[in-house]
Amino acid sequence: MYALSAIVGGAATALSGALVQFVVTPSVPDTMWSYPWAGDTFVLVCLVYAVFHALVLVGVLGFARSDVPGTSRAARSGGALAVAGTAALLVAELASIPFRSETLDAGGPAVVGALFGLGTLLTGVGFLMTGVTTLKAGVWQGWRRYVPLATGVWTTLLVGLAATTSLAVGVGVYGLCLLLLGVAMRSPAVTTTARIAA
Repeated sequence: MYALSAIVGGAATALSGALVQFVVTPSVPDTMWSYPWAGDTFVLVCLVYAVFHALVLVGVLGFARSDVPGTSRAARSGGALAVAGTAALLVAELASIPFRSETLDAGGPAVVGALFGLGTLLTGVGFLMTGVTTLKAGVWQGWRRYVPLATGVWTTLLVGLAATTSLAVGVGVYGLCLLLLGVAMRSPAVTTTARIAA
């Protein structure tokens, strides 16, 4: 369940990033919080994105609860940060809806934007920590052992991409990282506890 949730959520996130970057034609100026969507469409998009984050959250929770990152304090703390950060992103999507008609410099969007930034940073730091402990734990071998660290590095870089025109591409790559995490969790080559198989 955890692995499948990460795969579906990651794939959906990757696809949405690609669509926004290469397909969607903006309906509002880039000074609007709802950019590139018009108000009603923005509400629907936020709800859909919240579902994506919920799926990813389940996957991240499964990874954090497994033996893959190890059982050290750093592993537990990193897992908790990644879960908290992903949850913050989910909340930020829903919190965006009331401000769909406001500009980026308004108070509400500024607060929600900060929440997005905090969630991304917490997720990145959490995956950096569990990425290092995963390498030390040795439960995963081959390419799988590098996925959590790569996810952490990219998610941390995503904080810097937030104010650029490359944000959608960055989100797409973030989705691919989560997709790979799910594939790694699902692999029969992974040694896990009963909790991850639940």
